[in-house]
Amino acid sequence: MRNIHLVFLTILLIGNSFQVQSATKTPKYNLEFPTLATTWDEGIPLGNGMLGALIWQKEDHLRFSLDRADLWDLRPMENLSKPEFNFKWVQQQVRDSNYKVVQNMFDVPYDALPAPSKIPGAALEFDTKSLGEVSQVKLTTENGVCETNWKNGARLRTFVQADKPFGWFRFENVSKDFCPILVPPQYRKAGTSNADDPVSGQDLQRLGYEQGSVVGNHNKLVYKQKGWNGFEYEVAVAWHTSGKILTGTWTITSDPTGKSGGQTAGNLVSAKLTNLNFKRALKSQSQWWKNFWSKSAINLPDTILQKQWILEQYKFGSAARADAPPISLQAVWTADNGKLPPWKGDLHHDLNTQLSYWPAYSANHLDLEEGYLNWLWKYRESFKRYTKTYFGTSGMNVPGVTTLNGEPMGGWIQYSFGPTVGCWLSQHFYLHWIYSKDENFLREKAYPWISDVATYLDEISVKDEKGLRKLPISASPEIHDNSLKAWFTQTTNYDLGFIRWTFEKAEELSRELGKKEEADKWQRILNEWPTFALDDQGGMAFAPGHPYVESHRHFSHLVAWHPLGVIDWSNGEKEQAIIKSTLENLEKRGPDWWCGYSWSWLGNLYARAFMGDKAAEALRIFSENFCLTNSFHANGEQHDKGYSKMKYRPFTLEGNFAFAAGVQEMLIQSHTGIIHIFPAIPSKWKDVSFSTLRTSGAFLVSAEQKEGMVEKVEITSEQGGVCKLKNPFQTASCQIKYSWKGSQKTDNEIITIDFPKDGRVILTN
Repeated sequence: MRNIHLVFLTILLIGNSFQVQSATKTPKYNLEFPTLATTWDEGIPLGNGMLGALIWQKEDHLRFSLDRADLWDLRPMENLSKPEFNFKWVQQQVRDSNYKVVQNMFDVPYDALPAPSKIPGAALEFDTKSLGEVSQVKLTTENGVCETNWKNGARLRTFVQADKPFGWFRFENVSKDFCPILVPPQYRKAGTSNADDPVSGQDLQRLGYEQGSVVGNHNKLVYKQKGWNGFEYEVAVAWHTSGKILTGTWTITSDPTGKSGGQTAGNLVSAKLTNLNFKRALKSQSQWWKNFWSKSAINLPDTILQKQWILEQYKFGSAARADAPPISLQAVWTADNGKLPPWKGDLHHDLNTQLSYWPAYSANHLDLEEGYLNWLWKYRESFKRYTKTYFGTSGMNVPGVTTLNGEPMGGWIQYSFGPTVGCWLSQHFYLHWIYSKDENFLREKAYPWISDVATYLDEISVKDEKGLRKLPISASPEIHDNSLKAWFTQTTNYDLGFIRWTFEKAEELSRELGKKEEADKWQRILNEWPTFALDDQGGMAFAPGHPYVESHRHFSHLVAWHPLGVIDWSNGEKEQAIIKSTLENLEKRGPDWWCGYSWSWLGNLYARAFMGDKAAEALRIFSENFCLTNSFHANGEQHDKGYSKMKYRPFTLEGNFAFAAGVQEMLIQSHTGIIHIFPAIPSKWKDVSFSTLRTSGAFLVSAEQKEGMVEKVEITSEQGGVCKLKNPFQTASCQIKYSWKGSQKTDNEIITIDFPKDGRVILTN
């Protein structure tokens, strides 16, 4: 071990102009193809968190699949208003081994009924037969613009404006009669309804809507569609032609009641039509994305991981906003195939929404992550009512599968009504606090949310014969699927991980706020819960007496390790042995029944264990085998290389964003309160760098390694406070330059610096 207190530190007062110029903040990787995609799920994705489009070719027409995040059929699940909607009733059926009635009550309706569900918007089509062959299709990630070129000289540029509720298109070198066609979804059509399962999607006509109409004239089209219970939405497009140039804009508006009297899509595009300033919109678009990419950057020697990370960041910037709904299963890219989206495009909180926001924190996009928290906070009282109705307690839990407005939908109730869903969502409130150090957020949202969840857990728990707390029944997504065996009589490691984390953080935050009595209470309750169940080899089990013995897509038994960090490599040899044994068993059981997100999650697990080579390999397998050509995660393996027996291709986003988080975990970690630079990079990565990745404590860090040695680290403190950095240099000597008259303390291998607000340092070898 290096003896850091012998380090020679040169302390220099410096100005405000220093910065690590290591990783470019202009993305170099784009999507480029010689032809347009011929399926919707391989289209070029464009979006701004609320509006989205996919650019592809359907037969001989170029097609924009248009979407809006709040287009939902919100009819209630009537079965959830029955007396059986009660956790104690479920417990009784489990005890009586009478689980068929539970499945019929909660699972069958979710599968059989078409709604509640996300619904598609519409499509714009252009008859491009006369244009001939396409020569190139390109998405420029730098500014979110898709360009299509034809061999005859025609060109299309299109984008969804990042900061305004409009999509734009401009065709050049087209005839004067070239114009868009507005194509509504087919809610009514000839033939019988095709009632498929919720994975492949149910036919749209099962919603029972009367088909909306398209009206318009020579330069404007409007489609109005009425949905359930007064809901309606409107899609409109307007354009003008000047010589051989066609310029147009489109938008979608929604009205929950049909009576709000707000701006309609038709009115909005009419106002734009008076001044269709494509260049001004493009300038605004480019500026937004320039700001987005300035937040963080990485530079990897592995071009596969580098490109995929850029594409994940691009999709995150296209799917998340502070004022938009959370990222659902498909976000603003709902299926355009005449069906409802896979799993109804809903909000799954047993993994999907959580993984989708993993990369926001260290990639320095807290502003976009706020949309998730804003939505959760908005429906906090609804979640409390659900908790009182279903669980019979005060405090708060959250349904595991919800509609746009936070209402439960049912499904496999071990997870759709899971007893610790609110705990996992609590982590995002905690992460926002610890990465921002926003004292107001801590006081007004993070602690109130976590303490509500802790109160619920306190009331729902019971004591076992040893006097330890337990849940009445417990589960581990999605072990044993939706069967009686999926309920455990002892608390699973999945539930226990979230429970122990919740009480730990409730205590931590209450002490931070000076609430000593509450902190003592949470600590006392935490001590009444058992330790984690291990198998015979000392690895993590599902529950006491239930080892991990089969390949499974959901690493639910490992949440205490990642993402929670309750168990961690940094905690010493005992927990390192648990992690080693757990990984060995995971590898032994193999990936037969893993999904794409399993490989992304595995990359994060290896990174947390400082296994850089294996982390990179897992993430590379994800990128090359579980993604479509446009980078969308398709759940199943696409190339039959033996990485999974899952061969289907429902598109969902959580695997994409978990991948990005895994790459970031390889480059920087701070979940223990100590910043680790390049903690899990492969042994062959000699030159690697990153710029302004965010850590706990609200520090922004840039670092550069050349020829296998860290040369420079820059740290900026947003809020001030103590920063602890594990010495990243190969030698025990470094220089530190301060932007103030600073000093440091040393303890073994940890460099400790007390920052003022906005203070900055550079450490060099």
